Amino acid sequence: MDQIRRLSIAFSTLSILFFILELGVDHPAYVDDLLLDFHLVTLFTGLLALAGKYRRGRELPAKQVRVFDAVLTLLVLWLLSGLVIPDFPEHWWWFPGKADYWISLFILILLVRELSLIRFQINRTLINPAQLFIGSFLLLILLGAFLLMLPRATYGSISFADALFTSTSAVCVTGLIVVDTATFFTPLGQTIILFLIQIGGLGILTFASYFSYFFKGLTSFESQLTISDIVSTERVGEVFSMLKYILVITFSIEAISALLIYFSLDGMAFENTYQKLFFAAFHAISAFCNAGFSTLSNGLYEEGLRFNYGLQLIIILTFFMGGLGFPIVANLSNAIRYAFFRIIPVFRKKVIFRSRLFNLNSRITLVTTISLTILGTIFMYVVEYENTLAVHKGLGKVVVALFEAATPRTAGFNNIDLTQLGMPAMLMTFFLMWIGASPASTGGGIKTSTFAVAILNIVSVARGLTRIEIFRRQISDNSVRRAFAVIALSLAVIGTGIVLLSVFDGDKPLLNLAFECFSAYSTVGLSLGTTGSLSAPGKIVIIVIMFIGRVSTLAILIAFFKKARAKHYTYPTEEITIN
Repeated sequence: MDQIRRLSIAFSTLSILFFILELGVDHPAYVDDLLLDFHLVTLFTGLLALAGKYRRGRELPAKQVRVFDAVLTLLVLWLLSGLVIPDFPEHWWWFPGKADYWISLFILILLVRELSLIRFQINRTLINPAQLFIGSFLLLILLGAFLLMLPRATYGSISFADALFTSTSAVCVTGLIVVDTATFFTPLGQTIILFLIQIGGLGILTFASYFSYFFKGLTSFESQLTISDIVSTERVGEVFSMLKYILVITFSIEAISALLIYFSLDGMAFENTYQKLFFAAFHAISAFCNAGFSTLSNGLYEEGLRFNYGLQLIIILTFFMGGLGFPIVANLSNAIRYAFFRIIPVFRKKVIFRSRLFNLNSRITLVTTISLTILGTIFMYVVEYENTLAVHKGLGKVVVALFEAATPRTAGFNNIDLTQLGMPAMLMTFFLMWIGASPASTGGGIKTSTFAVAILNIVSVARGLTRIEIFRRQISDNSVRRAFAVIALSLAVIGTGIVLLSVFDGDKPLLNLAFECFSAYSTVGLSLGTTGSLSAPGKIVIIVIMFIGRVSTLAILIAFFKKARAKHYTYPTEEITIN
C-alpha cells in the first residue's frame, strides 16, 4: 500500500470523526472553516489515491468498479468546482442540502473504497464465524452508545446506561426504550438510531463483506466459508450473490414501503416535506428490520394514525417481508418469476421446467407463518371484539386484529394500548412473541421453523414413527436436535431473566416483568410500560437478554465451545425412560 493510499485512509478516518464531532458537539464558528479546509484536502487526497489505481503497469479493476470510480470522480470534481471556483454558475449547482454533508458522504465512500482493498483473511482456527458475528454486534453497540451521548443527539443529557440500552435495542432491532425516542432525541439522535437499526438488522459483516468483494473481485475460500455461515447459505459459491441479493431486496422493499407510507399520511400534520419524508423512511426501515422504533410517542396508536388502516396494512406487509428471512424471500421471488414466465407463451419454451418451486425450508416456514398469522388474527378478533377492537368498525376490526396477531412476532409496533389487553389476548401475545419470526431474518424468537419441527416431532412420536417426514422429505436428526436445543435455551434465558428482574425490581407486577423478558429475548419491543422505570441492574438484565436474543443462544455457545472432532465409532444404544 503506497504512501498516498495510507495518507488517504488516515485523513478520511480523521475527517469522518471530525464531521461526527462537528454535528454532535457545539463549537465556535471559525472551527467550521478549518474543518471545511481539512475535508477538502482529504477529498483531494482521496482522488489522488483513486487515480493511483489506474497508473501504468497496474492491472485494471473489473468493469463495474471502473464505472463506479468514474462516476464517483466526476461527482467529486463537480462538487469541488462549485466550492473552489469563485464565479461558478449557481444554476449548475444541483447538490441539494449543505455541501458539508456531500463532502463527508464522498469521503466516506472513498474510505470504504480503500478499506475494502485491504486483504483480510479470516482464520477459522483462531476465530470462528460465531465469534466474528458476536464481536461485530458488540462493536456496533458500543459505537452507537457513544454516538447517542453526543450533546446534539439529545435535548437533554443521557446517561451511559440509557445510551447503551438504546443502542443495544436499535442494533438488536428490538424496540424497547427507556427514554421517549420522539421527544428525547433530536433529529440527529433519531438518525443515529435509524442507522443502527439498518446496520444491526442486516449485520455489519453483510455490508463489509459485499463491499470487499465488489472492489476486489475475489476473496479467499476461508472467508467464503465464514460468510456462508453468517448469511445462512449452503453453497459456498453463492455467498456473494446472496449478499448482493440481500442488499437489493432490503433497499428495494424499504424504498417502496417508504413511498407508500409517505402517500398514506394525508391526515397527519408535518411542519415540512422533509419531516414527512423522514417519518416515512424511518418507519419503513424500522418495520422491515422488525425494530419497532417510532418517532411518535404513542407509536401507531397516535391520534392521527390509529384509524389509518392503509398505513397499518403497509407496515404489516413490510415487517412480514422482513420477518420471512432472506432465503425465503429469494425463493419466493424466484418462484413468482418462474410462474410468470411459464404463463407467457413466448417465454414458456425457454424456461426450464421445475417440479418443485419451493424447497422444504421455504414450505415449512411459509405454512407455519401463514397459519400462525391466520389463527392469531381469528383469536384476537374473537377475544378482543368488545375490548380493544370496540372502537373500530367493519374492516377496521380485521386490520387491527391482524396487526395485533402479527406485531408480537418481533415487529414491535403497537396500534392499541397494550395495557388494555384481556388475559387471553395477553397470553396469546406471550406465545407469539416466543415463536418470533423466521430464520435468517431480521426478527428474533425461537423461529417458526423451530416451532414447526417441534410440533412435527411430537406428532411423529405420538404416531410411533422413528423419523419426521413432510412434503415427501425427511427432516434430519441434526435439525431436530438443534430445534429442541433452541427451545430449551430460550426458556432458560427467559426464565433466568424473569427471576433476576423479580429480584432487582420486585415492586413491579410479575406479569409486566415476564412480558419485558419475552419481548427482549424475541427482540419484539412491545412493553406494558415498565421498561423506563426499571432499575439500573434491571436494565442491564434486559440489555443482556436483547443481545442474546439477537445473536442467538446457540451462536454464543458455538463461539465459546471448541468444536469436537468427528468420531468414527458408536457405542451400544440404550433406551432411556421418558415420562
